[in-house]
Amino acid sequence: MVAALFSTSFQGQSGDRLVSKVAGAAIAALFKSSEKAEANIRVEPVAKLLQGSIDGFDFIGKGMLMYNGLRIEVMELYLQALSIDFGAIFAGSVKLRQPTQANMRVVLSRSDLTTSFNTPFVVEKLQKLKYQEQSLHFQNTEVSFGTDKSIRLQSEIAVGDASEPVNIDITAQLQVEDRRKIQFVSVTYGGDQQAVDLGKAIIAHVNNLLDLDKFALEGTQLRVDRCRVQNDELVFYGWAGIEQFPKGKP
Repeated sequence: MVAALFSTSFQGQSGDRLVSKVAGAAIAALFKSSEKAEANIRVEPVAKLLQGSIDGFDFIGKGMLMYNGLRIEVMELYLQALSIDFGAIFAGSVKLRQPTQANMRVVLSRSDLTTSFNTPFVVEKLQKLKYQEQSLHFQNTEVSFGTDKSIRLQSEIAVGDASEPVNIDITAQLQVEDRRKIQFVSVTYGGDQQAVDLGKAIIAHVNNLLDLDKFALEGTQLRVDRCRVQNDELVFYGWAGIEQFPKGKP
């Protein structure tokens, strides 16, 4: 009965294109906007989709803006052998019958990182740090990359009610710890002693924030195997555990 009902949908392998379209839209809905969000379902024979069986699933997104203001230049997900609730596709959603895993590649551009550090979302988290019992006010933060693959962070920070900001200038390497923490290591500090002391406090605070478990969407788990700086971009390679596709923001 079900096979007969949907047989015409699978002529010319239209069934996998339908699932690809819905899956791509479901992931794109997690973001405020995106320049590109394409999914590609691999299944042979296509009729296996009626049982919800998929051989592979690839997703490539570009220029993806999150609701918190952070932007991702490129996000790639590659999954193998997953099982979905086929009926949910016709309601415009993707439901997994069992948890799955995806290989992941994420690219952040230098300009995206600079913009991110100046968004209210990140500034609010940074300003939770109290320095010498005084609040901090970040402005004009800029991120750049060195020829030695280092990351440089410069910012003007007003401490308490001080009229003049402290200019911090921090250079560091990135390191992955326990597959879930991104840490600034081998740090050097520019400026006077006040700038150095403030920079050390900020790095300790930022390293505490960069725990992937704090950023994962509901129903997902993120792990990073390695990260590297290349072509003025920061690239992460890792793994995503997906118990269920997260729901988009209404």
